[in-house]
Amino acid sequence: MTLTDGEIVLRPIKMRDQRVWREVNRRNRDWLRPWEATVPPPAPGGPTAQRPTYRQMVRHLRAEANAGRMLPFAIEYEGRLVGQLTVAGITWGSMCSGHIGYWVDRSVAGRGVMPTAVALAVDHCFRTVGLHRIEVCIRPENAPSRRVVEKLGFRSEGVRPRYLHIDGAWRDHLIFALTVEEVPEGMLRRWRRSRPVTPGRPGPTEEIK
Repeated sequence: MTLTDGEIVLRPIKMRDQRVWREVNRRNRDWLRPWEATVPPPAPGGPTAQRPTYRQMVRHLRAEANAGRMLPFAIEYEGRLVGQLTVAGITWGSMCSGHIGYWVDRSVAGRGVMPTAVALAVDHCFRTVGLHRIEVCIRPENAPSRRVVEKLGFRSEGVRPRYLHIDGAWRDHLIFALTVEEVPEGMLRRWRRSRPVTPGRPGPTEEIK
């Protein structure tokens, strides 16, 4: 599944993305480190967990996607890989919910890439996948990420203390959420209405590949 809006593309992350993904991640190490998940210390006598390699990460993402628990995407802008977005923790039954995590190359921050990518993912989750609720969990100090959800109109639901192990410690997170009833016109359409109009900008498309 490939989702596009103009120059912004969400498509499945691939093994052959390794070289570019690692280069983008390396260039943005200082920019991303404060917000990245880390492995907590092991319990006394327990095994020490290691961060996965790129290939291990992609294999895990594919397995979770095949099980219906995750939607992993690479983000492209102007034809090049600039980040990653994952819809994870997908739960069905009486909940029908998932949560979105993302990162983007600092060189394209502020160009609307991430709000558009999140809007594309939300519309896909609500309209195609059939989820009812989407969450985004953000550290209070992460102002750029908070601006993304604020631009898109996510609703604040408070704080989860020491929610995730980030940058070497258990960190508080702000919770933002939306349900499908809150965006009847679609997230992408609402986002595009709220930003300056670009003459000739093409409409959103969705292609199955």
